[in-house]
Amino acid sequence: MVQRNRLRKAVFPVAGLGTRFLPATKAVPKEMLTVVDKPVIQYVVDEAAEAGIEHFVFVTGRGKGVIEDYFDIQYELEQTLKARNKNAELTLLSGLLPKAGSASFTRQQEPLGLGHAVWCARDIVGREPFALLLPDMIMRGDKGCLKGMVELYDKAGGNIVAVEECATDQTHKYGIVGVGEALEGGFRITEMVEKPAKGTAPSNFFINGRYILQPEIFAILETQERGAGNEIQLTDGMLKLAREQAFAGYHFKGQTFDCGAKDGFILANVSFAIERADIRPMIEEPLKALLAALK
Repeated sequence: MVQRNRLRKAVFPVAGLGTRFLPATKAVPKEMLTVVDKPVIQYVVDEAAEAGIEHFVFVTGRGKGVIEDYFDIQYELEQTLKARNKNAELTLLSGLLPKAGSASFTRQQEPLGLGHAVWCARDIVGREPFALLLPDMIMRGDKGCLKGMVELYDKAGGNIVAVEECATDQTHKYGIVGVGEALEGGFRITEMVEKPAKGTAPSNFFINGRYILQPEIFAILETQERGAGNEIQLTDGMLKLAREQAFAGYHFKGQTFDCGAKDGFILANVSFAIERADIRPMIEEPLKALLAALK
């Protein structure tokens, strides 16, 4: 039976250690590293808000308290801005603040994998469908990735994963899906394979870090055996859920920046800066000069 219960909640697993960005992440969570002038996590939360999400659930860990502080009022800062008539800055900060009671935080005490992090949000999500957004991935397109997924979910129901195309010789690096019946904005998924051996992938569509999942996934994850990396893998849980419920792929055609990797993070900063009318005039010529010097 097609399930179309309204999507209200989104889960953000932000407990990761960010070892690829040491030593910076020794003191600053990787989700709080800035792309131009906003933390990475803010871009992801904005994407969820654009899609109509009403409740934001953060699965945190030790040393991630600054994320909770970021999504709260900072009284001293706001009073200083008021005293200095910094009205534009005050308006900016108030616009980023979630409504009272719309953000929840829970802990993943041990780093047992993405599937375990999702399971840690079970009591806050309850018996509702929910979105899952990996906080390392920043998306940019004419339409937000999750917004497009919600539109597909409203038509198809079930479970939705966002997918993009990669070169056929790169499929072994990703979770790949099989392509079935065409849908407006995507297609039915026939199978999911995690990092298939070269030459065995069912397609070149890879899962890019955005999901809409039904709550039955929690019961599966609760008893899920550890998989790759000795961790509880979300993909393993989705494969079990797919035996009982339909999955569809939303074909995202925008840009994705993996800000969990140095190259993706740097490219995101340059790309978003170039798009800013207040910044582009200051950096365009210096960037051209830097590139020319490399030739």
